[in-house]
Amino acid sequence: MKKRYELLIFDWDGTVMDSAAKIISCMQQAARHCDVAVPSPEAVSHIIGISLKPAIMQLFNTQDDALAERLVLAYKEVYLGADTTPCPLFAGADSMLSELVNAGNILAVATGKARRGLNRAWQQTNTGHYFTTSRCADEAESKPSPDMLLQLLAERHLIPEQALMIGDTTYDMQMAQAIGMDRVGVSYGVHAPVNLARHEPKAIVHSIAELHQLLLAEDNIK
Repeated sequence: MKKRYELLIFDWDGTVMDSAAKIISCMQQAARHCDVAVPSPEAVSHIIGISLKPAIMQLFNTQDDALAERLVLAYKEVYLGADTTPCPLFAGADSMLSELVNAGNILAVATGKARRGLNRAWQQTNTGHYFTTSRCADEAESKPSPDMLLQLLAERHLIPEQALMIGDTTYDMQMAQAIGMDRVGVSYGVHAPVNLARHEPKAIVHSIAELHQLLLAEDNIK
């Protein structure tokens, strides 16, 4: 049977990987290292999903490029070295990806991570083999620009109606909405359902189990 969507595109942080606690911890430590006001967990959560430097400029409300670069370097150093906050897949994510691929789905990733970061996450979780293609923050314009999605569509010779975007932030919903791509929001990440709902997703799910069930029965996506 022909599938409704030729491509299922996943955000990574907050959608497949439970990484919010580590991102928050590292951003707060970077602020301390650079002697700037430490942002609240809520403030950091709001910018998760955007490419790192634009996210930092927004979070710290600065146009100072030199300060932003110092914060970027401090964040990377902490993330790769000093911080030991666990960064696991959401429970059930691996089996969901496996079953989707076994059912004949083509999977992709559109993430605010840099390519090195996504490759590292794939290696640590042994999940890279599930994904046919991907776009990262250093390969496209930052979300909520739809550039990542447009690149993925062009690579697969698809139109927006043939793909589905799955993500936990308004940025994921916005970039799909901008090009008329169907989208599903997940509420177990960093942005509240009420904010996701403003961008008219086909559904908002509240767990990996619910997402798994929805994606295996695409006809349920109205």
